[in-house]
Amino acid sequence: MLSVGEILKKERLRLQIPLEQVEKETRIRLKFIEAIENNQWKTFSSHIYITGIIKTYSNYLQLNSDKMLAFFRREYEKIDDVRFKRRISSRYLTPQTKQVVKIVTIILVLIFVGYFTLQVRNYLLPPNVIIIAPTQNVFYREDKIKVLGKTEKEALIMVRGERVYPNLEGEFEFQYPLKPGNNEVKIEVTGANGKKTIVNKSYIKKQ
Repeated sequence: MLSVGEILKKERLRLQIPLEQVEKETRIRLKFIEAIENNQWKTFSSHIYITGIIKTYSNYLQLNSDKMLAFFRREYEKIDDVRFKRRISSRYLTPQTKQVVKIVTIILVLIFVGYFTLQVRNYLLPPNVIIIAPTQNVFYREDKIKVLGKTEKEALIMVRGERVYPNLEGEFEFQYPLKPGNNEVKIEVTGANGKKTIVNKSYIKKQ
């Protein structure tokens, strides 16, 4: 009975398809095509890698891939001394695969550099503080105003010597009493890195 590799090779020869054409159209490295046809299982890094190539190659030759895989499993179970190589040398990769690997590597490096840069920036810079409300700074009837802001959720916020706690989104609010005339509000925000941002707001109450 023919082995799975012999069946694939016989069909390829019957169709008069050169190995180079198979490599180009299936993107399977020539080294691996020859190994499959010659049942050289030690060439591969894993059982899964072999089954993937057999399935692709079988479909390319318009053979029943399920039957080919069944033949392979039957043959493989009889081989007790097959030991796969731990890794596939880069010289066995197709040019297209090498290009994909290169692009993925570049993307991963850029992501890492971007993340690292962001972390360094967050560590070195003081916390960013945004005062959302009130949007006006002149009041007439109000005896007190509600100040709403946003910063880092881990920040320590102090107003008039009292601590203000931000929520999980970093938003905070506090009530501030107004007296006639100019009211200076000092908001001190200390980030997790120990850096401090001081925001001074001026609110005027007219009589």
